[in-house]
Amino acid sequence: MLVFDKDNFEAEAVKSDIPVIVDFWGPQCAPCLALMPEVEKLAEEYDGKIKIGKLNSAENRRFCMSMKVMGLPTFLFYKNGECRQRLSGDEVTIDSIRAAAEKLLA
Repeated sequence: MLVFDKDNFEAEAVKSDIPVIVDFWGPQCAPCLALMPEVEKLAEEYDGKIKIGKLNSAENRRFCMSMKVMGLPTFLFYKNGECRQRLSGDEVTIDSIRAAAEKLLA
């Protein structure tokens, strides 16, 4: 899985030729850590069709604030340089992530 940070976000997420899912997570976030193995499987499943990566919020606090990511877990879904969808908090499940991923491919 790709690792996003403030330095590569523009190039890897916004300017990507294929859709992108960004997983904002934190080392102290139990729901984030519980989801991570499932998200890694999803990354393998969509390899070549959707770029899926994670961004450690603890290491990129200012960047998270600039992206208006105020709670974890948060997932942003990009296509053609635009954020098309955002999931956060209780609405983040592997099923909701998969549904949003399928929308990106439609």
